[in-house]
Amino acid sequence: MMRIAALQMQSVPGDVQANLARIEGAAIEAARGGADLLITPELGLTGYGAGEAITALAEPVNGDQLRALQAISSANRIVIIAGFAERDEADVYNSAAFVDGDNRPAIYRKSHLYGNYERSLFKPSNPANCIVEMGGLKLGMLICYDVEFPENVRRLALGGVDMVLVPTALPAGPSGTFIANHMIQVRAFENQIFIAYVNHAGADERFTFAGNSRVAAPDGSLLSACYDDAEQLIFADIDPAAFTVSSDNNSYLKDLGSA
Repeated sequence: MMRIAALQMQSVPGDVQANLARIEGAAIEAARGGADLLITPELGLTGYGAGEAITALAEPVNGDQLRALQAISSANRIVIIAGFAERDEADVYNSAAFVDGDNRPAIYRKSHLYGNYERSLFKPSNPANCIVEMGGLKLGMLICYDVEFPENVRRLALGGVDMVLVPTALPAGPSGTFIANHMIQVRAFENQIFIAYVNHAGADERFTFAGNSRVAAPDGSLLSACYDDAEQLIFADIDPAAFTVSSDNNSYLKDLGSA
């Protein structure tokens, strides 16, 4: 079993140091609460709505931002998932890093960019599996809009993941409410996996966020959730053995190739 923490975080657009300090505070709190893993939102290090400043703040994997996250991870003995702007020579990607102390971070690059705002800032990656092993579980990563394409989640599920971690920047509004309240649970159920969906809190100068972060279980239930857009830290215990009845009764992956 693994305990995870999800930080529904109000990032400060363009202020990486302030955002690192907020993540550090959450890491301390999460570790004290017994969490093995802390998940933070999409582009949490730069702020989602920072606009052109994101390009200037973009760093390679071996840059100061991820080194700072490695130090926070090591000091608190907790793994951190954080969204950042990744520079790879002339290209900038909307990326998420799996940071486990001094180990080389695992990096996932967003494949499905949402809207003209993201397309003006980032290069899309080709769809790909990013799977890491931790505490006997296999974890996959997606970012925000990626999870709304069932093929992305199914590909990870067929790759054997127990849980998909999804930093997001879900906007407020009817679509955002539907995605948080229905789609995330359906993705978990139809693949018989856990999904941790972690959003921003509040608003910045460009966007208002839906909040509604949540951790969905293989049977479609919620293990933990935020029910508003306030900044908060939530916890969930991930125990695949507790959902064997659901996986036995809803054997979608097993039966996929038998039609």
